[in-house]
Amino acid sequence: MARPPGVVLTGGIGSGKSTVARIFSRFGACVIDTDEISHFLTGKNGAALSRIAENFGAEFILDDSLDRTRMRQRVFSDPESKKRLESILHPMIREEVERRIEKCDSPYYLLVVPLFFETGHYFDLADRVLVVDCGEEKQVERVAARSGLSADMIHAIMGNQVSRTCRLDHADDILENGGEMDELEKAAYRLHCQYLDLINRS
Repeated sequence: MARPPGVVLTGGIGSGKSTVARIFSRFGACVIDTDEISHFLTGKNGAALSRIAENFGAEFILDDSLDRTRMRQRVFSDPESKKRLESILHPMIREEVERRIEKCDSPYYLLVVPLFFETGHYFDLADRVLVVDCGEEKQVERVAARSGLSADMIHAIMGNQVSRTCRLDHADDILENGGEMDELEKAAYRLHCQYLDLINRS
């Protein structure tokens, strides 16, 4: 059976991807979040934990879950460790994404991929690319408020992502998320209607 049309949702850290995904879910889109899947695989008794322990050591597992703080420090200081972690997680995430697409009973799915342009994964599942965008100061403010990370760490994370210009240049659609929820919801609904119209005309 042919898969339903897919929209990949991406954006820089703190841009508001999760907020936008929740909005589209209310509209009836089938939302598949690769970060949520990754957290599931590395959370309490997750399927990826045994391989992570084998490759990195038992000290990276804390209370039967991935020690995210320790792993974050490791992969940011060691590119090879980052590649090793990705080689474990990406195939498992992809398998779960495809399973959820098969079960999708909505007109289209919204696939949330934070590092879409950086990794090159899921291009084959993207009929359109939707970028959530906001200014850099707003990104830092949001991430600091939700995670407690220092501004230096947040900027380091942003430095490992493609530039804002690159994301915007390669987007099919852009949602500005400067902080006004009402405006964001209205803009998202207009896009939702456009996607349904495109599907009906295809």
